[in-house]
Amino acid sequence: MILQQYKIVFAGSMGAGKTEAIRSLSEVPVLATEAFNTDTQAHSKAETTVGIDYGEITLDDGVKIGLYGTPGQTRFDFIWPVICQGALGVILLVDHNSKVPIEELEGYLDTFKDYTQNISIGITHVDENKGQSTTMYREWLTQNNYQYPLFFIDARKQEHILLMIESLIATLEVNLKATH
Repeated sequence: MILQQYKIVFAGSMGAGKTEAIRSLSEVPVLATEAFNTDTQAHSKAETTVGIDYGEITLDDGVKIGLYGTPGQTRFDFIWPVICQGALGVILLVDHNSKVPIEELEGYLDTFKDYTQNISIGITHVDENKGQSTTMYREWLTQNNYQYPLFFIDARKQEHILLMIESLIATLEVNLKATH
């Protein structure tokens, strides 16, 4: 039985680490919907998410948060708005190893900002592609007048994902105070 009080959605490109991020945080066994990857042109990983991944975390104040992972392939985009309903926000992950990481960031951001304005962006696999500059992400956000928090993370590291969750919660609190 799912008893979380709130939810955060993990979205983004295939292979960016959404399932790993949820695994790094979840206090319960993760319900993962991994299947054999038949789209090896998009990513060479062996398995990929084809449904909704689910985990849970309890914050220090006892608040329970459900962690929902979306499939990264656009053929599953019909489920994205359903998953985002009622979410505190979205952690958007993009694989720095992608051939077109800015285009992926733009595509996912254009889609998910229609579901929530509370988005935190994480760029993953930066350690595997040190030859490609990371400044392009901040430059792109600035050129497009976006002020979303941007992090360069390892999705397997709990402290990295917790920092992104804290940024979502802090942004939500600031926005709530501004409207009251």
